[in-house]
Amino acid sequence: MRIDVMKTYKLYINGAFPRSESGRVYEVKDSKGKFLANPCLASRKDLRDSVVAARAAQAGWSKATAYNRGQILYRVAEIMEGRREQFAAEIVAMEGATPKAALAQVAAAIDTWVWYAGWTDKISAVAGSTNPVAGPFYNFTTPEAIGVVAVFADSKPSLLGLVSAIAPVIASGNTAVVLASEKFPLGAITLSEALATSDLPAGVINILTGKSSELASWAASHMDIDAIDATGLSKKLEVEARIAGAQNLKRIHSFSEIKSASRILAFMENKTVWHPIGV
Repeated sequence: MRIDVMKTYKLYINGAFPRSESGRVYEVKDSKGKFLANPCLASRKDLRDSVVAARAAQAGWSKATAYNRGQILYRVAEIMEGRREQFAAEIVAMEGATPKAALAQVAAAIDTWVWYAGWTDKISAVAGSTNPVAGPFYNFTTPEAIGVVAVFADSKPSLLGLVSAIAPVIASGNTAVVLASEKFPLGAITLSEALATSDLPAGVINILTGKSSELASWAASHMDIDAIDATGLSKKLEVEARIAGAQNLKRIHSFSEIKSASRILAFMENKTVWHPIGV
């Protein structure tokens, strides 16, 4: 009789796959209540390590050309396309979806990467402006990345909710510290494997598995996290995050849209430049 080779699920920090420094794991069960996996239970130290990696990567990622960022997002979509069956099987196991519905969710997630890839070199033109001023000056306003964004992914649909949160954050040049759905984490773990084999620089996306109840308040109070996508947080945890995040004026948003330019702009800030007109 053959014994199943059970996969060991780790975190994804700075382009590598470490175990949690705490050594903790937690049990994930499938839609029928049977054991499915033991992902790492990320700690506050893992969160801090992820923020350090994200901050170190942010300058280089934001300075990359918008076209290059779009190419990399598209490359992630290409890699996911080659692993459609694996992503779908995980959705079936976790969410109890039908194979057809699972494949549809995977296709939607792939299409979301492509959609946001197309926005990378257009968002500045759409949201920027040349402003009329009373004087011999050019006055330009352009949106720029805000920095490091903590993402609390929506639980269901697990893969699509994850991608729809990550893609707009990094499309503009931000870096991300992501806490996967506690109940449905496998899609995030498989996505991290796709990211590791893409052209995405290390540290741009860091993916943790664990409990939002343990990490949300610490992410909100972390002074080197600039914003939070709180879509996957409960109302109680979101309120707590907003209170804790007030100390460094964090932008904290929740979204209902899957694909929207407003999800990109929510984590950008406007920069205005004055330049004298030559004669």
